[in-house]
Amino acid sequence: MTIHFHRELEKLKRMILSLGAMVEDRVRKASKAVDMIDADLAQEIINTDIEIDEMEVEVEEECLKAMALYQPVAVDLRFLVAVIKINNELERIGDQAVNIAERVLVIAKQSRHEYLFDYSSMSCKAENMLKMSLDALVNLDVELALKVCAMDDEVDKIKKKAYDKIKKGMREYPNHLGYMINLLLVSRHLERLADHTTNIAEEVIYMIKGDIIRHGRIKEKAGKYGKS
Repeated sequence: MTIHFHRELEKLKRMILSLGAMVEDRVRKASKAVDMIDADLAQEIINTDIEIDEMEVEVEEECLKAMALYQPVAVDLRFLVAVIKINNELERIGDQAVNIAERVLVIAKQSRHEYLFDYSSMSCKAENMLKMSLDALVNLDVELALKVCAMDDEVDKIKKKAYDKIKKGMREYPNHLGYMINLLLVSRHLERLADHTTNIAEEVIYMIKGDIIRHGRIKEKAGKYGKS
């Protein structure tokens, strides 16, 4: 039974990383779609979202089957619990990429406007956070996961800058409120994308250390990890 169980765990690792690669691709495309206001690319993201949804269900079913068949404990149980949660976060990141794509479609249909917010820095940070969180999962790297958690504050600061600038734009261009609102929603979706990526990093830490660091407990634990 042990050999079969370990094979099942390896299969699950491959599946979650395959889903991660799929989601990374959508996030990169969403960033490019925002930068270029590319309606065709945005539509492609929307059309292929079903692939992520189907993969997410498949991973969850495999995790639940492994729990029922092998009744794992300790580290193996933590792994399966973490994979279920990471799986869900990846699907939500895919949803945020779709949300961004939908905003791009709306913006692309409107008349070109000189008032823009450059989201390249924000989207680049979000992309890097996702890559780092998946690397932390592959390498079981607590320090890298902690770096991802710290980067979330940087994304939040950029979102605030976007909010302030777009709010100013709403006052200057009251006839373009719909356009401004869609710009604002892009920042919101990017910020939520980064939040879900942070959640993945937190689950990686749980998987490795067995510590739950949500709800502001990360600072409490970070010092201990640094000394380990």
